[in-house]
Amino acid sequence: MTEPRRALVIVDVQNDYFGGPMEIQYPPREESLANIVRAAEAANANGIPVVALQHTFPADFPVFADGSEGWALHPLVEKVATEEWKRATKQNGSVFAGTDVAEWLAEQGVDTITIVGYMTNNCDIATAADAESRGIAAEILSDATGAIHLANASGSVSAEQLHTTLMVLLNSNFAAVATTDQWIDAVGAGTALEKSNLVESALEGRTAQG
Repeated sequence: MTEPRRALVIVDVQNDYFGGPMEIQYPPREESLANIVRAAEAANANGIPVVALQHTFPADFPVFADGSEGWALHPLVEKVATEEWKRATKQNGSVFAGTDVAEWLAEQGVDTITIVGYMTNNCDIATAADAESRGIAAEILSDATGAIHLANASGSVSAEQLHTTLMVLLNSNFAAVATTDQWIDAVGAGTALEKSNLVESALEGRTAQG
C-alpha cells in the first residue's frame, strides 16, 4: 500500500462550540480541543497541508455570526496556525460545498483527508460522505471531534450515544476511525489507517447482537 498523501481538515473549531446552545457535550470539549491542537502540531511538524474551516452565517445570526467572537476560531487553534494553512468559510455541512477546498486539495496532491473538529453529527459526517463521492479517502479522529445532545419530534439521543454510533457507522464505510495517538503513529510510519467495511461490520454486528 502506498503512503497516503494527507491533509488535515479542521472543521469549525469556533468559540460558539464552547458555550451557548451549540456547546459540544461529548467527548469532553476541552479534551477534544487538546487533541485537535495535537493533530495540528503533528501536521505542521510533518509537512501535512492544513485547511481550517469556519461556519459562517450573517452578522445578525444567533450563532456563527460573521465576524463575531463566537465565529472566531478557538484561540488555541489560532496559536498553532501557520501562514501555510488554508482558510475557508462555509455555509453548508460538507467542507466541499460552496468552497474551493476540493480544488486546493487537488493542487496539493492530496488523496486522504483527516477530519477533526465539530460536529460529529453534522459537518464531520457530511464531509466524510461527500469525500467518498469525490474519490478522496477519509479518516476521522474519534477523540478530536464531538457531538451535542439532540431532541426533536423523532426522539432524543445523548451526545455520547450519538458520537459513538456515528463512529461505528463511519468506520463501516465512509472513514477510517482512529484516536489522535493512533493517527500520529500512522503519520510517523507513513501508513494508512485500517478501516472496516459494510459486510464485515454487518457480520460482526450480527455476532455482537447474538
